[in-house]
Amino acid sequence: MGEVLVLVEQSDGAVKKVTTELLTLARSLGEPSAVWIGPGYSDAAAAVLAEFGAQTVYVAGDEAHAAHPVAPGAEVLAHLVGMKAPVAVLVASSADGKETAGRLAVRINSGVITDAVAISADLVATQSVFGGSTVVHSTVTSGTPIFTVRPNSTPPVAGAGAAVRSDVAIELSDAAKKATVTGSTVATKGGRPELAEAAIVVSGGRGVGSTEGFAVIEALADSLHAAVGASRAATDAGWYPHQYQVGQTGKTVSPQLYIANGISGAIQHRAGMQTSKTIIVVNKDAEAPIFELADYGVVGDLFAVVPQLTDEIGKRSA
Repeated sequence: MGEVLVLVEQSDGAVKKVTTELLTLARSLGEPSAVWIGPGYSDAAAAVLAEFGAQTVYVAGDEAHAAHPVAPGAEVLAHLVGMKAPVAVLVASSADGKETAGRLAVRINSGVITDAVAISADLVATQSVFGGSTVVHSTVTSGTPIFTVRPNSTPPVAGAGAAVRSDVAIELSDAAKKATVTGSTVATKGGRPELAEAAIVVSGGRGVGSTEGFAVIEALADSLHAAVGASRAATDAGWYPHQYQVGQTGKTVSPQLYIANGISGAIQHRAGMQTSKTIIVVNKDAEAPIFELADYGVVGDLFAVVPQLTDEIGKRSA
């Protein structure tokens, strides 16, 4: 089996969940090798990568790689593609991941497929396109296939790997140094999981009615150890911060469980969540388009239904 390069997503040296998903997917395509960009690689990170099947970990640990955004990762990957001739390159469908994939595709003259939700053994990707109205199957016909994969598309499954470290040293081009990180601010995080990576997402929409109304959404989310999302209507109204918007112009999520409360189901929102594995809808309008996607639906006032659901979950988890 050929080698599959997986670009590691990490935060302060901690491997993100999406990387374990990519390694799981890579095992079905070939022999996974992880690519670590920047400083911070540790025994703890190596243990996670090994647990999910990385046979080799290519470490480009130069501080300079962290001093410049995105471009160094593309150059390291281009170097490895030239050296190792992998069967494919997998990158997370984050903002940085997509830009890295695009830069890499230009550098190595290869095709790139973004926002894949599945990849078959013969490297055919499944995508949801045109605002989620169409599912297509795509393949790269030129060069080394590059795929960006949506978080939560593949459940992470452990599979032991050797995680043999291989240091990579390259001289960054002048082009890669044109943008420089001059400072950073650590985002304040609560106790909830990150929206794009959460296995469960509880969202509220126009039907929530106010900032105060989101308290019932947050309570349900906390009972499920879930992330909170919001529709564009709710964020535009100022009821919830824009960074939690789910939709075509917000974040795309693909959790194992998505609970939509008071969301009508405009195509803009559907495009950001319709690949969720199980969808539960609570809406008092029985004709709301969101019910077309629902695996389970409740026609009723969310302020009556959601607190009951939260209480019942509390009883069962006590």
